[in-house]
Amino acid sequence: MKNSYLLWTAILLLGVFQSLKAQNTEQIPFDQGKKYILGNVNVTGKISYNELTVVTFSGLEKGQEITVPGEQISNAIKKLGKLGLFSDIDFYASEIRGDTIDLELNIVELPKLNDVRINGVKKNKVEDLIKENALTKGKIVNENLITTTRNYLENKYKKEGYFNAKVSVKTSPVDSTVNQVNMIVGIDKGDKIKINRITFEGNEKFSDKKLRKAMKGTKQQNPIRIFKASKFIRSKFNEDLVSIVEKYKEKGYRDARIVSDSVWLDTKKQKLALNIKVEEGRKYYFGNIKFLGNSVYSDQALAGMLGIKKGDTYNGVLLEKRISDKSKPDGDDITNLYQNNGYLFSTINAVEVKTEKDSIDFEIRVVEGPIAYFNKITVVGNDKTNDKVIYRELRTKPGEKYSKEDLVRTVREIGQLGFFDPEAIDPKFKNVDPTAGTVDIEYNLVERGSSQIELQGGYGGGGFIGTLGLSFNNFSIANIFKKSAYKPLPMGDGQKLALRLQASTFFRTYSFSFSEPWFGGKKPVSFSASVSQSKQYLFSGSFNSIDRSRSFDITSVTIGLAKRLTIPDDFFILSGNLSFQYYNLNNYNTGLFTFGNGTSRNFGFSVGLTRNNKAINPIYPIRGAEFSINAKFSPPYSLWNGVDYGELPNQAEYKKRFDPNTMTADPNVNVLPAVGDFVTQNPNTGLYTRVDTFQEADVDQAKVDQKRFNWLEYYKIKFKADAYTKIQGNLVLRSLTEFGFLGAYNQERGVVPFERFFVGGDGLANFALDGREIIQLRGYPNQSLSSNVGGSIYNKFTLELRYPITLKAAASIYALTFLEGGASFNNFRSFNPFAIQRSAGFGIRVFMPAFGLLGIDFAQGFDFIPGTTQKGGWQTHFIIGQQF
Repeated sequence: MKNSYLLWTAILLLGVFQSLKAQNTEQIPFDQGKKYILGNVNVTGKISYNELTVVTFSGLEKGQEITVPGEQISNAIKKLGKLGLFSDIDFYASEIRGDTIDLELNIVELPKLNDVRINGVKKNKVEDLIKENALTKGKIVNENLITTTRNYLENKYKKEGYFNAKVSVKTSPVDSTVNQVNMIVGIDKGDKIKINRITFEGNEKFSDKKLRKAMKGTKQQNPIRIFKASKFIRSKFNEDLVSIVEKYKEKGYRDARIVSDSVWLDTKKQKLALNIKVEEGRKYYFGNIKFLGNSVYSDQALAGMLGIKKGDTYNGVLLEKRISDKSKPDGDDITNLYQNNGYLFSTINAVEVKTEKDSIDFEIRVVEGPIAYFNKITVVGNDKTNDKVIYRELRTKPGEKYSKEDLVRTVREIGQLGFFDPEAIDPKFKNVDPTAGTVDIEYNLVERGSSQIELQGGYGGGGFIGTLGLSFNNFSIANIFKKSAYKPLPMGDGQKLALRLQASTFFRTYSFSFSEPWFGGKKPVSFSASVSQSKQYLFSGSFNSIDRSRSFDITSVTIGLAKRLTIPDDFFILSGNLSFQYYNLNNYNTGLFTFGNGTSRNFGFSVGLTRNNKAINPIYPIRGAEFSINAKFSPPYSLWNGVDYGELPNQAEYKKRFDPNTMTADPNVNVLPAVGDFVTQNPNTGLYTRVDTFQEADVDQAKVDQKRFNWLEYYKIKFKADAYTKIQGNLVLRSLTEFGFLGAYNQERGVVPFERFFVGGDGLANFALDGREIIQLRGYPNQSLSSNVGGSIYNKFTLELRYPITLKAAASIYALTFLEGGASFNNFRSFNPFAIQRSAGFGIRVFMPAFGLLGIDFAQGFDFIPGTTQKGGWQTHFIIGQQF
């Protein structure tokens, strides 16, 4: 080692000596190894820097004692070289005066980048490539920059499947500027190379097909696969090699390994071929499993959590997940069992202790460590949202026992607020002290816009519809009278305030709503209130006419409370509200109601129970579910109002007392005339004649129903189950089931004409203001799957596969494909959960904080629309907001 050091020192001194040669050695001789006093250092060569600056960087100072050649000169060369600014650095002895020596420092400065031109790609891609490679003007151009740029671009296109991509990087000097160059980058992507086949050697226990299935990132060509391209990416391929080995380990082949792999280009087909050689080894089984070091939990408890018994087929992947499932932060494993009970510093390891024939014995070694407690809890990044809004949602509190489950739950609760980017919530561990048994947690947040504006116009129902909506989702009513808080509005207390106006030539509606999630500020009790007023004029789509003398008004007021429960767990919310709607019909005969003049009142009490543990992003949940059941009741007025609804005249029963063919009375005939026909009896002949209007009928059913529905009497039950399952990565399967039923206490009074279900279409209420509930079912025209008066019962089923394109705070975008089915029924007797209209399709969703959720779906309805011979066919649906 010492001899090697001396050799390198000699070489360095020789280089310095060569650099310190005199320009004319005969005129300026110097004594080698002699000590001189440094005089002037003159800088020559192509440079743009100040001479004094260069000399200062070299570390040489006038008047210092130097040896020629010597360590001071070599150090100066090293310092200047480390700057990365010069291609050549040479020292010359320029003059010697006694013991004083002047030096000349001749350097060649590396050129700087002036302009970049990229050939071989589209113009709109050039700017992105320049940014990705940081090819900014004035940057030093050296071999490293040229090599890095070339390698980056070649690898970029190879990842996209252009396996033969070639990149050339050339420079040319700029004539008008000293020491600047232009860079010309030539890109030849070539043809996109796909994987033609993937073959295996040495596999006897698994077929090639099964092993290819285990490879998630590397696929051979398949014409029916559309979500995964057959391109070769080395990093993905290496991951898939590990997946193949894990596939064997899951089935007991612990010693399985990849012997070799090869990739080559089939020049004839211009496609890749991959070959993987495996060594399977023998199949193993679990032997004895012992637990060591555990005092908090018994062997039986840990064995139950492990779920592996002696004699089970060896599964290394399952064993690792049962010890610590790294894919699920809230996984059901032994590590989380300890960490959820305060043992932050615990470690659990599975160790093979004996292998006999085909059996492997294990020891599960547990180091429990001391119990840890949360010490200091802080939140950073909330510039607008007040601390109290966040701290009241925290499950991790100072002095409480550490729990990983509470930490994960806190991340979910902060994400559910909607004020922060859920993908960027980062709980950092600070000051972890095993001796004291304490840990500090700092929640790092990235705030995003929570207020939304809805401004849109469109043509629907024969006229232009304009909408203006403002939703402030982090409002502060406490600061409403503080002028300094208006930036532009008082924000930060987590309240929600929404204003909405929708109008056209034939209707208008105004609504105002407010909610406080922590009513009183001490407990998670939510208060909500809303007021709305709607007016709709009689509209005839066939004649595009509006009669403003005939109208339908709805005034609605709702007040509600909701409380987060603790039993059976705190994912449950119990809610209740009181609502009142006043319906006023002024000569508004449309066929939707049995009366066109008069008023109706709807007073109801709703109670609901919801369990929601969807995580983490409310826009794109990847796991969890929401289950809810809601019941709405009106008072049973018929118990005390003294009206015998069975004795009220009924036009339909009256029509049954005649024969429409003979126009004579016959009590045995039970045939109704055509809809809209009414009859009267001639007292002289006893014959019945047809009439056309209510006024001519013996029974004015409108007046009867006005009395029947003066105060609405009904009960309504709805159920919803909405689950999310993570398939692979961020690929998520959504499963949805819905059911609704509208019933009557008094069957003689009948089901009310309001509060009914209308199924089909995009789920938007459009301009219908009669209190109906719109149920989305894509692939069919809007509300086409219910009768014109709506259904009293419906069910719906949805399977939806989602994949995110981006989940950034500025915009979340995801694609989806779905299967859907549902139906509407007029009464329970006709209800059949399997008689549904089916559809399938695909779509995309875009969420921007300022505008909410927008989307478009393309759906194919497979079944006939009720009452027609026409199938749903292809439908395009525009989606605004969460429709279900």
